[in-house]
Amino acid sequence: MNAVTIGTARPRVLAEFYARLFGVEPSALGDDWAQVRTPGGMTVNLEREHEFRRPVWPARAGEPVATQHLDVQVDDLDAAAGHAVACGAVLADVQPQDDVRVLLDPDGHPFCLYL
Repeated sequence: MNAVTIGTARPRVLAEFYARLFGVEPSALGDDWAQVRTPGGMTVNLEREHEFRRPVWPARAGEPVATQHLDVQVDDLDAAAGHAVACGAVLADVQPQDDVRVLLDPDGHPFCLYL
């Protein structure tokens, strides 16, 4: 597998966020579809979902569920989490593991940084 597609109301905003996070330029920017190619070779596609509702993590009954998340390996967990927050992520209230940081992108999709 070399790509993942994430549904969002704002493909351009999320592409710009993930590009900053990974230190690259977006490879495509549109109102309905955008794309970021990561330095590790993975492609993150952002596709407009007209009925998008911000997911809740961890899941709660009756709320939109995050059906996927990105796992990103890092060398320094605290520095990487600080960088992600500076890019526009939010540290999740729930942190289930000491060697993983769960963050939320600007549309609420969780992603994990791990050693």
